[in-house]
Amino acid sequence: QVQLVESGGGLVQAGGSLRVSCAASGRTFRSYAMGWFRQAPGEEREFVAGISKAGLNTNYAASVKGRFTISRDNTKNALYLQMNSLKPEDTAVYYCAARETSTGRYFVRKDEYPYWGQGTQVTVSS
Repeated sequence: QVQLVESGGGLVQAGGSLRVSCAASGRTFRSYAMGWFRQAPGEEREFVAGISKAGLNTNYAASVKGRFTISRDNTKNALYLQMNSLKPEDTAVYYCAARETSTGRYFVRKDEYPYWGQGTQVTVSS
């Protein structure tokens, strides 16, 4: 089992940048594919980005592709989401998620992830 704690959220102006992080417990972080999801008020939780367990494969939602970058450091049990050119519509609670896997793939559906953090708020002002 893995426990996840997000950090780094905050308030930023449109066009600005922010990096959110996810710290994972346990010694088997490298066995988990990871993902970032977000949920705005009144909306469904949606996929943002996914990364394979070794970090070799990534995938992004169309709405963030070219602006956001997902990365991980398996030596630090850490997952990151670098967000550039932020827009007011990026405002949401951002969650990291984990799924143990023996494959080199990423996952994009929220029901594919059994482990979730508590979320961190990102607010983009116009």
